[in-house]
Amino acid sequence: MSSKHGIIEKNIGLMILLIVIAISFGGLAQIVPLFFSEETTKPIEGLKPLPALALEGRDIYIREGCHVCHTQMIRPFRSETERYGHYSVAGEHVYEHPFLWGSKRTGPDLARVGQRYSDDWHRVHLYNPRDVVPESNMPAFPWLFDNQLDGSETAAKMRALRMVGVPYEDADIENAEAQVKGKTEMDALVVYLQQLGTLIQEKR
Repeated sequence: MSSKHGIIEKNIGLMILLIVIAISFGGLAQIVPLFFSEETTKPIEGLKPLPALALEGRDIYIREGCHVCHTQMIRPFRSETERYGHYSVAGEHVYEHPFLWGSKRTGPDLARVGQRYSDDWHRVHLYNPRDVVPESNMPAFPWLFDNQLDGSETAAKMRALRMVGVPYEDADIENAEAQVKGKTEMDALVVYLQQLGTLIQEKR
C-alpha cells in the first residue's frame, strides 16, 4: 500500500491527474443535481423578465462596474438578513444572464434595494453620492443624465435572452425600441434599481 502511495507522491503528473479526477467527481456530485432541482430552476411566484428599460439599465449597471463594489446576494445569516432583508433565493435569478451575485462589498448589498428609496434619491445619489451619504467613497455618474438611449439594440438583446430560456414574448420584443427610445441612461438605471428584490419584499 505504501509503495503505491510512493509512486503517486513521486510522480507529480500522476498526482495532478488523480486530483483533477477526484475534484471532477466531487463537483459533478454536487452541481449536476442542481440542474434538476425545482428549488434552483423554477422562477419564484410573480417573476417576469425585465422590461425593456430595466434591461437597458442592467446593462448600464454592468458597464459602469456597479457589480464590482455591490453584491446582489444576501447570505442566510442573521447579520445580513437584519440589515438587507430576506436572504437571496435561486428562483429570483433564473432569468439573469450573467448572474450579478458578486463576492465583494465595497458598498452595501443591493439585492433588496428596490423601492427602499425614491427615484429622486437615486438620481441625486448617482449624480453625487456625497450629497446624500457624506462619508461615501462611491464615484459620481453625472454623464448618465446626458446619455440618451435609442433602443436600437434592445430587441436584439431580448431575442438573444429568449434563446437561453428567458420567456420574452413577441410583443415585448416588438415594443422594446419604443419603450426605450428617448430615455436617458439615468432613467434606465433607476428603473432597474427600483425593481431589485421587490417580489420577496412583498412577501415578507
